[in-house]
Amino acid sequence: MEKMKKGLILEGGAMRGMFTAGVLDVFMENGIDFDGAIGVSAGATFGCNFKSRQIGRAIRYNKRFSHDWRYCSIRSLIFTGDLYGAKFCYDTLPNKLDIYDLETYRKNPMEFWCVASDCVSGQPVYKKLETCDANDLTWMRASASMPLASRVVKVDGYKLLDGGMTDSIPLKYFESLGYNRNVVILTQPRDFQKKPASLMGLMRLMLRKYPKLVAAMSRRHIVYNEETVDIFAKADRGEVFVICPAAPLGISRTEKDPNELQRVYEEGRRIALEKLAEIKRFLDE
Repeated sequence: MEKMKKGLILEGGAMRGMFTAGVLDVFMENGIDFDGAIGVSAGATFGCNFKSRQIGRAIRYNKRFSHDWRYCSIRSLIFTGDLYGAKFCYDTLPNKLDIYDLETYRKNPMEFWCVASDCVSGQPVYKKLETCDANDLTWMRASASMPLASRVVKVDGYKLLDGGMTDSIPLKYFESLGYNRNVVILTQPRDFQKKPASLMGLMRLMLRKYPKLVAAMSRRHIVYNEETVDIFAKADRGEVFVICPAAPLGISRTEKDPNELQRVYEEGRRIALEKLAEIKRFLDE
C-alpha cells in the first residue's frame, strides 16, 4: 500500500495572502500537520510561519507595519527599487521587530519549499528552504518579487522574480515529489478566471532582456486557468482538498488598511473552521 505523504500547496496573491494566514493559524490551533508545504510569493512569505509554528505572526506584523514606508510604499520603490523593501522585510522585521523563530523552523521536520521564476529560462525554479538563513530568505524574497515592482533577485547563480509568473499553484510539482494527499489553499474563488496581464506592454519593455520570461508571463492566464481546472477536477474526485474564498476577497494587492487585512484574515479562519472536520477526515483517510 502506498505510503501517505501529506502536502500543503499555498497560492500567492500579495495581501490576499491574509486569507491563507487565517487558514494556517486555524490549522496550527487544531494540530493539523503536513509532511511538506510549498508556497508561491505571499504563500511562501506568510506560509513560512506555519513551519515556525508562530500563530498570529503574519496578521500581526502586516497590521503593525502596513503604513511603514520601509515595508511597502512608492517611496520604497523609488529609493530601493522594491515596492516591498528588501532590507526591512527580510532582515529588520524578522531579526529585530517581530522575531522569526528559526530554532522551531529548523527543528520542525516538515519540508518547506518556495517557487521563483528564472528570468533567463522563463521556467519555474523550486527551492527547499531548510534553515531559513539569509540565503533562504533571499529565495523567499525572489518568490515574492512582483514584476515591475521589484528588482531582479540574484541568488545561487540565478536571476529570479515572482514564482507566480511561471507556476502559481505548484500541485503537480509536489505530486512529482511523492506528495499524494494534498491540501491546496487558493486566494481566489472557484469560478475565478484569470485574464491577460493588463501591463503586458510595459513588461515587454521593462523586461526586454528576458524574452523567455516575458513569453511565460504572456501565457500566465492560460496556464493558471488550466491549473485550476485540473485542481478542482481532482478535488471533485476526492484526490485533493481545496480551500478557497466563497467570493472574491475584494482586497488590494498592497492593502494598507489594518481593518481590511483583519477582515480577510478572519474570512480565512471562518472557512477553515467551517471545513475543519472535512479536512481532518481527508488527511486521516
